[in-house]
Amino acid sequence: MLARLRAPSRLLRAPLARSIQTSADTTTLHQDASASNPFMVKLHEDSFRTYNCDAPSLDVQVTKDELMTMYTQMTTMRRMEQAAGQLYQAKLIRGFCHLAIGQEAVSVGIHHGLTPEDYIITSYRCHPFAVLRGGSITGVIAELLGRQGGMSHGKGGSMHIFTPTFFGGNGIVGAQVPLGAGLAFAQKYNEKPRCTFAMYGDGAANQGQVFEAFNMAKLWDLPCVFVCENNKYGMGTSAERSSSNTEYFTRGDKIPGLQVNGMDIIASRQAVEYARKWTVDDKKGPLLLEFVTYRYGGHSMSDPGTTYRTREEVQRMRSTQDPIHGLQKYIEEWGLATEQELKQIDKDAKKKIDACVEEAKASPEPLLKDLWTDIYYAGTEPPFMRGREREEVLHFLLSVEFS
Repeated sequence: MLARLRAPSRLLRAPLARSIQTSADTTTLHQDASASNPFMVKLHEDSFRTYNCDAPSLDVQVTKDELMTMYTQMTTMRRMEQAAGQLYQAKLIRGFCHLAIGQEAVSVGIHHGLTPEDYIITSYRCHPFAVLRGGSITGVIAELLGRQGGMSHGKGGSMHIFTPTFFGGNGIVGAQVPLGAGLAFAQKYNEKPRCTFAMYGDGAANQGQVFEAFNMAKLWDLPCVFVCENNKYGMGTSAERSSSNTEYFTRGDKIPGLQVNGMDIIASRQAVEYARKWTVDDKKGPLLLEFVTYRYGGHSMSDPGTTYRTREEVQRMRSTQDPIHGLQKYIEEWGLATEQELKQIDKDAKKKIDACVEEAKASPEPLLKDLWTDIYYAGTEPPFMRGREREEVLHFLLSVEFS
């Protein structure tokens, strides 16, 4: 009886679908490379997958200067994160510390696809964005060390670093997504031709507040790009074990989506430019971007990263799909720079990071009186604030007189 009820196996099989290409070096020259003029390259045909929208063009215009700048920034960001890891191991950095080693094509690609006035908000893997969006390496390192020279004066730490166009660095999983929708609402309300990239990881993709933000953004057609940075693991849980639908770019219901090879810097930048045009120039409302990427280290410095995946898997990704090595291959094969010139860039980056680390170490720790500052926006302070005990009271010197 059961045999008669069982459907033939061929009827249970889903149709084969093309998967996203995650190699870092599959872009090819479309015309001869030029050291002085823009030239065309062609992305791999599987660099993008779409949901209810057209794919970006595979033909991309690039310049030597931009490719060299992106290579320098990616190398520098990796050196900075490696230095942070070493400082943590030396117990000079305490608390939480989440590194983005392996995901450099996402941060640098997003930065190059946006204008300086566009907004970014992300979770706790935020150090590269803080630098790229107007901060400084010394400011990031000093903040991690808890020093006055930090971008938050040593009181925010790894997850709370900001610039005028970068809104953190947020420690609560998924909470930055509705904040990002709010930023996009303000941009639309104030009629600013800008967009907000609200970023979250695959581990936060099942949060209810994420879907609530999707709904409001689509309801009001906000210029918000929801960006899922899918590095395959939410803490120690693989995407397949945590999500019934791992195609995160399709989860926006009526919001179209785009899945991107997040290991190829050229594909990443092309997708960001497409998304910005979608939201700002064409005013089509929100869009979902999913960058398929990979982190080499653990979820945080307290996670060895090898209990839920094999060392062989990590080594295979490092050796075959590294975003920096992929861009290095393009630059060398296209005759834009020699191997020695690129090695010198890496040496200069390490030297720069070493100098920033020493400068950050020399910065003093916050003073005791600094515990009472940066709590309220200037001019909005209450008359006084209680401290740890009833008798410990600080009276603010108000900058605004109230009648």
